[in-house]
Amino acid sequence: MDLTICVLGLLALIVDGIRCQGVYAPPTVRIIHSGHACNVEEERHTERVYTIREGETLELTCLVTGHPRPQIRWTKTAGSVSDRFQDSSVFNETLHIAKIQRTQGGRYYCKAENGLGSPAIKSIRVDVYYLDDPVVTVHQSIGEAKEQFYYERTVFLRCVANSNPPVRYSWHRGREVLTQGSDKGVEIYEPFFTQQGETKILKLKNLRPQDYANYSCIASVRNVCGIPDRSVIFRLTNKTASPSIKLLVEDPIVVNPGQTVSLVCITTGGEPPPILTWVSSNDSLPQRSVVKGGTLTLPAITSDEAGVYSCVASNNVGNPAKKSTTIVVRALKKGRFWITPDPYHNDDHIQIGREVKISCQVEATPPEELTFSWLKNGRALRSSERMVITQTDPDISPGTTNLDIIDLKFTDFGTYTCVAALKGGGIPEISIDVNISSTTVPPLFFSFLVPPNLTVPRGKSPLVAREGDTVELECLVSGKPKPIILWSRADKEAPMPDGSMQMESYDGVLRIVNVSREMTGSYRCQTSQYNGFNVKPREAIVELIVQYPPTVEPVFMEMRQGLGRPVVMTCRVLRAHPSRVLRFEWLLSNRLLHAGAFDAQRDETEYTIRSLNRDGWGEYTCNVINEAGAGKCTFQVTGKAYPPEFYYDTYNPLWQNRPRVYGFKLQWTQMNPNAVDRIVAYRLGIRQMGLQRWWEQEIPVDGTINKGELMTHNLTELIKPESYEVRLTPITRFGEGDSAIRIVTYSGEFHCSFEEEPICMFTQDKNDDFDWTRHSAATRDTKYTPNTGPSGDHSGSKQGFYMYIETSRPRKEGDQARLISPFFNVAPKNPYGITNPPAYCFGFFYHMYGKHIGTLNAFLKQKGQTASEGLVWSLSGNQGDRWKQAKVSIHPTSSFQVVLQGIRGPGIEGDIAIDDITLEEGECRDPPPNLSAKALSTSCHIWLLCVTLVLTLLEGQR
Repeated sequence: MDLTICVLGLLALIVDGIRCQGVYAPPTVRIIHSGHACNVEEERHTERVYTIREGETLELTCLVTGHPRPQIRWTKTAGSVSDRFQDSSVFNETLHIAKIQRTQGGRYYCKAENGLGSPAIKSIRVDVYYLDDPVVTVHQSIGEAKEQFYYERTVFLRCVANSNPPVRYSWHRGREVLTQGSDKGVEIYEPFFTQQGETKILKLKNLRPQDYANYSCIASVRNVCGIPDRSVIFRLTNKTASPSIKLLVEDPIVVNPGQTVSLVCITTGGEPPPILTWVSSNDSLPQRSVVKGGTLTLPAITSDEAGVYSCVASNNVGNPAKKSTTIVVRALKKGRFWITPDPYHNDDHIQIGREVKISCQVEATPPEELTFSWLKNGRALRSSERMVITQTDPDISPGTTNLDIIDLKFTDFGTYTCVAALKGGGIPEISIDVNISSTTVPPLFFSFLVPPNLTVPRGKSPLVAREGDTVELECLVSGKPKPIILWSRADKEAPMPDGSMQMESYDGVLRIVNVSREMTGSYRCQTSQYNGFNVKPREAIVELIVQYPPTVEPVFMEMRQGLGRPVVMTCRVLRAHPSRVLRFEWLLSNRLLHAGAFDAQRDETEYTIRSLNRDGWGEYTCNVINEAGAGKCTFQVTGKAYPPEFYYDTYNPLWQNRPRVYGFKLQWTQMNPNAVDRIVAYRLGIRQMGLQRWWEQEIPVDGTINKGELMTHNLTELIKPESYEVRLTPITRFGEGDSAIRIVTYSGEFHCSFEEEPICMFTQDKNDDFDWTRHSAATRDTKYTPNTGPSGDHSGSKQGFYMYIETSRPRKEGDQARLISPFFNVAPKNPYGITNPPAYCFGFFYHMYGKHIGTLNAFLKQKGQTASEGLVWSLSGNQGDRWKQAKVSIHPTSSFQVVLQGIRGPGIEGDIAIDDITLEEGECRDPPPNLSAKALSTSCHIWLLCVTLVLTLLEGQR
């Protein structure tokens, strides 16, 4: 008997049959907030501002509708550049930021899209409020003594605090409040760069004995967001003075790598005692540095840690004191050499009897410590009339030495060595060898000092390679000494394979591993003046052609089709090199179906299955082949049905059949139902979260499913408060299709915000005088009822929906509109009756603003009761231009509905609105006070409950 009543109760909630008609819908978006909002306001163009205190939790929820279920993405603009959220996305309905910081303020966007229509986008501006501790700084007037604040000196106390919103300041001297005009010796400035009414600077004119006191600055944002005031105290005495310091180190400090460096800074004056800090020109101190008091220690210093280090002393009096020193770390870097022929003769050759210059360059730190020496065949070489050594040359780069050999002779053959060193020692020397030697020398030409020349070997340009190969671009370089070769792109401003704009080669070969199609083009090889001749550069061009297999589309495509229908597969060539495609071949699971030459007039090839059968299901491959390889299109031909799409936007009621179980209405549409054979059934699997076992059953389908058709199935015997994983799989002649999975979670709560047209299965009473109207403030026409009705839904959104009664003509006083909820089931009656009826908390928000407001009533309507309805809540008259909440506990003894009745008042300015209706299990907690004299009292509720219980007991005894 109990089971029968249960089933009848469930059937009362749904439309007969397994499915009803639904439609696909584009997405809509609404942003609501939770977390710790201080305030939510409307900006122009219906944008919203969400105010939150720094350190609180930001939680924004993107409420979306639409079918299929839209995909959600959160993005952010504005805010700080260092805020990493602005270049990332959050794919979740709820955006959660714990301990929000001031840099994370800005505009947040929620974007929803499901492939239908345009994406829906809403934004909300987040304003983070904060107030830092104020800082007081003290200054003397310009031109006066800086050491101490003597009598008859004018000083300024400036108070600054970072805040949002702008801060307001007040000054106190001891316990005395200082205001403009309260003391002739005090002036309070309102600088032009602050907001009107704010005070920052306190001027003390011609210091008096009473001016030496404790001054406190109080910064306030007027308790906005609950932020308390902040204060700071400064003690002004006749000894107050700005800081002065001294560095007990030299400037600069020159050290070798690996040494430990200690910088000592001491204070020589200042009251209050200054605080010492160290800063570096490298933005931050080295990670291994140690600061102890005024001493900075840099252990095992490296070249990267060289720079300017500053000691800063501050006591908020006058300007901070700053002393700096430069740390120089000795270093010698790799040297270069080059040879310059006789500059007085227009000849790139070096000849006997003429001048030749050998130049040597080294980068040194510090450059003034750099010294050079020259050796010939290992022996020291001194400057003479024919061999002139120049330590520095103003016409060339610094750190350079030259050896000029005048009137070159055969006896000058040998090895010349340039040696670079630093005066301070401790750094290894750098030596560079230049060989000038020969066994036979023509009478006029020095054959072993030959200017460079570049050529490309025969057959090496153009160079043809396949993508993925390793290639070597080659330029033959001649000349003595042989110069470095510089490689770069010649046809476009593009980087080389290693990412740089230029690559060096000592043998004239550029090696490229795993060459790609983007590397096709012209490459320039060019001689460098370094480690070679200082003459006009020589260059040559090498062409590289990279062949690659055809690029085709689609790379992979799934094609679903029913039996007996045609299937056309097309493989298109996008690009290839060589572009002349040789042939194509179609295969089914490695079995050749068709092959041939590719038509040069077309860029695609097709394969057609005239009538698909079971043997035709499988993976089809099209290989398009050229000299470099093959491009492959893959088609997966199947008769599998597409997955179902769960329908989220329709209210899914929870049925309380018995105290410990609940039910759920599962709704879905079928993706592309006509693409494959007719779906004959669905396999439903369900398992409790955390368990392994699935319970399965088949849901038969009669007839053909249309696109957008809404399917329905009731899940029963679900245990409170467990959650369940539900799997739904379509079945055709092919077999099982793709599954869809969703989670069913027990909430114990019914909630309706009227955002969707079905209005959560509420219905209009057919026997009333007029209907409730679903509307939003953004589209509602208020010209007939000015200044009445809400300016937004309960959450404050102008786009949000609510229900209201329109009291304009032809409505007249006393007309009523009734909105009836769906049925809610409770535990069925037993022969002994219900001794402890369940409790539910019925709540809603109402807006009753206008001089003609009538009455809003709420009724409990129980199934099978002799009394038709019981009044549980009532309110009449103007309640102000704001939303208020109503809550009332109800104790039904059988399946029940709630009814909201709006009664028209004496005039047109009497629109009543309702929103966010909830029904929760259990007694109401902290119900809002009802100050209306016409509202029912708690004793009335209890009396109605008693009558209901007596009638139930009498009926059970019959």
